[in-house]
Amino acid sequence: RPPVTTLTLSRPERRNALSLALMNEVYEAIGALPADSQVVVLAADGPAFSAGHDLGEMVDRDARFYAELFDVCTRMMERIHQIPQPVIARVHGVATAAGCQLVASCDLVVAVDTATFATPGVKIGLFCSTPMVPISRAVGRKRAMEMLLTGEPIDASTALDWGLVNRVVPAARLDDEIERLIGQIVRHSPTVIG
Repeated sequence: RPPVTTLTLSRPERRNALSLALMNEVYEAIGALPADSQVVVLAADGPAFSAGHDLGEMVDRDARFYAELFDVCTRMMERIHQIPQPVIARVHGVATAAGCQLVASCDLVVAVDTATFATPGVKIGLFCSTPMVPISRAVGRKRAMEMLLTGEPIDASTALDWGLVNRVVPAARLDDEIERLIGQIVRHSPTVIG
């Protein structure tokens, strides 16, 4: 609904894991925004914002698949930065690994007070080096390294304190807070904002 376009991750049965197909869909959707769109809200269905890459899809694949998967992931994250519209992540649940990277890649983040954020790859023998780039830009190198080396989640208030999110609200106020933020943005020239 003008001037807002909402893109919703909708794989709730997989905790909105970022499969190759889903990332391609998000990439294409961001590239095909309506002309009257001034703000993009990135939301998600189900209990999680995003559990990161779909690990089930990554089992027993060849090197070409992994190269394509990570290339598409990088292009999707970069497209968020390339469009003129600000992108607001609407985080209502857990955001881990590449899901946390997706949050960090958005321009603004509004999260519920029960949301958690983590890069837990180290716990299963992986190092989330790709998510480290946007996360370290948001929270700084030392805090990003703590997240990456321990794999421990941080709560929403810590994410706010560290700069990963802009606002933390109770779940009942999430949409109202996003609407308030959108209202503050669209009062200004879209050309200047872009």
